[in-house]
Amino acid sequence: MSDLIDPKGGALVIANARTPNGMPLDLCLEGGLISSFAPRDDQGSPGVERLDAGGRIALPGLIEAHTHLDKNFIGLPWVRNETTSVRAERIVNERRLKRELGVDAGLQAERQLALALAHGTTHVRSHVDVDPEVGLESIKGVIAAREAFRGRVDVEIVAFPQSGCLVWPGVAALMEEALRLGADVVGGIDPGTIDRDPVAHLDLVFGLAARHGKPVDIHLHEPDELGAFCLELMAERTRALGMQGRVMASHAYCLGALPEKRLATLLDTMAQAGVAVMTAGPPGMPAPSVQRLRAAGVGVCVGTDAVRGFFVPYGSGDMIERLARVTERNGMSRDEDLEAAFGLITTESAAALGVPDYGLHVGAKADLVLLEAETLAQALIEPPRDRIVIKGGAIVAGTPA
Repeated sequence: MSDLIDPKGGALVIANARTPNGMPLDLCLEGGLISSFAPRDDQGSPGVERLDAGGRIALPGLIEAHTHLDKNFIGLPWVRNETTSVRAERIVNERRLKRELGVDAGLQAERQLALALAHGTTHVRSHVDVDPEVGLESIKGVIAAREAFRGRVDVEIVAFPQSGCLVWPGVAALMEEALRLGADVVGGIDPGTIDRDPVAHLDLVFGLAARHGKPVDIHLHEPDELGAFCLELMAERTRALGMQGRVMASHAYCLGALPEKRLATLLDTMAQAGVAVMTAGPPGMPAPSVQRLRAAGVGVCVGTDAVRGFFVPYGSGDMIERLARVTERNGMSRDEDLEAAFGLITTESAAALGVPDYGLHVGAKADLVLLEAETLAQALIEPPRDRIVIKGGAIVAGTPA
């Protein structure tokens, strides 16, 4: 990384940047934090590096709220996707392909992290498979990748029971061990359609979270009223355990299919309990309305989900590209709406995931991405190719002109 600026404990001064609303911006980064927004006159002083941003827009580092680092085809020969649209069959097919291809979870995680970093992502939450067949190997591989990227990308690992917690004996014990190894979040999946017992599934997941002091993030593909029932159970447990702001429903397709009166009541329940929602703007599936979630006070964030995945082959690891899909799916077209949408991959995402010291203010972590665009709306519609990425006050991706 010899071509990157590293202030080595000194200061990095960024001049000639712009705020998201277009105002001129100069800022100083010291000790891994944003220390001021005033220009410094000590150009050439020892320990002070200077970067001319060339009028680029400065944003906090982008947040990937939901992906699967352990299962992508990045850098591998093309594999024909011949899976079906049935989720249970996709899971079985995915498990078979991983075994037959000898997929190295750690290597694939590193490949995806490198791609994400180049696009401006500095924080990733990844769901990583735990089941009796793969055991803890994927968890160990992604933990190793997390260490390899320490200082460049922060990685949260969700212990994810892809095939269920109850229907596969031994998964609960593996989940417990994954948390001891270093997983950060307790995952779950479809308490009704996969595990056939929403109460027992959620008791297990929230029980693990309570014992280990961890957040919860559950894949919820359950349809209609079954999904609503599961969300109510999640909200009940969140309140009972005092976990407000630490529980996520990923996908939550049911929120895009409920009658308005039922939806309004459920969103109010979720907002009061502090249960957030992750959406990836899925094609061909119901999806929660970002506008309705925001209006109801429900935390919302965006993830890429799969990147060159086993289920679907789409995705580049670019959060701006994914955000464009979400905004299109939600009927956003006015510039002010497109500009405000960036909160879904920055500040709103940080709040939903509980990322501390995040933002574009004095005292925040010096994690930034500089985008070459006239406005944020343009950056969303025409994603800039060259992005300068800063982590902890050092440039970690992109080459200044």
